[in-house]
Amino acid sequence: MAALLGALLPLVLSTVFLIQVPAKVSATTITLVNKCNHPVWPGIQPSAGQPILARGGFKLPPNKAYSLSVPALWSGRLWGRHGCSFDASGRGRCATGDCGGSLFCNGIGGTPPATLAEITLGNEQDFYDVSLVDGYNLAISITPFKGTGKCSYAGCVSDLNMMCPVGLQVRSHDNRRVVACKSACFAFNSPRYCCTGSFGSPQACKPTAYSKIFKTACPKAYSYAYDDPTSIATCSRGNYLVTFCPHRR
Repeated sequence: MAALLGALLPLVLSTVFLIQVPAKVSATTITLVNKCNHPVWPGIQPSAGQPILARGGFKLPPNKAYSLSVPALWSGRLWGRHGCSFDASGRGRCATGDCGGSLFCNGIGGTPPATLAEITLGNEQDFYDVSLVDGYNLAISITPFKGTGKCSYAGCVSDLNMMCPVGLQVRSHDNRRVVACKSACFAFNSPRYCCTGSFGSPQACKPTAYSKIFKTACPKAYSYAYDDPTSIATCSRGNYLVTFCPHRR
């Protein structure tokens, strides 16, 4: 009997150890890829109470990638800045998406217009979308991988700067090209376009001629504040690829 107990003891102890020690939960990975033919300076703004990742911003050269290890239950937004110039101290300015004239946004959001990639990590399900509610400057897509559930693609692949209505255009300093496209809310500051005041509900705030242009060009992106049904994607325990200029090969 003693011999039998001696043989079983290591197995029993190992079983108890496995039961008592919780499995390590791996962090979510968000990989940013720049397929543009120019540098992009990603900006990252966490939601209130969430940690700042990568100091909130960095330079990403063409055809390069940068992976972020994101803690559980993190939420926030990412966007691309372009036309940037910074000195050795990290002070400077971007043509679009600027965050207070700093390379490191450190929790500050981007100046509209800017295309936003929004992600909220959950215990059982993640939510993510690409939003044009703050306007458009660069094409962005979110592609999940290694997750379960629908895990569908979200994004705005079309170059909205090429079809931006005149009243929404942001032009380069030399006025030769459109570098960003404002949202109608940002351009006109009207409750009808901003879904505020008497228009502050899904029933009252409907698509406008401007948001329909955005939606036609980018059916997998938010075109205005209450564009939820066709814009939010979900995935369980996924990792995510955020691509700038995904239309380029």
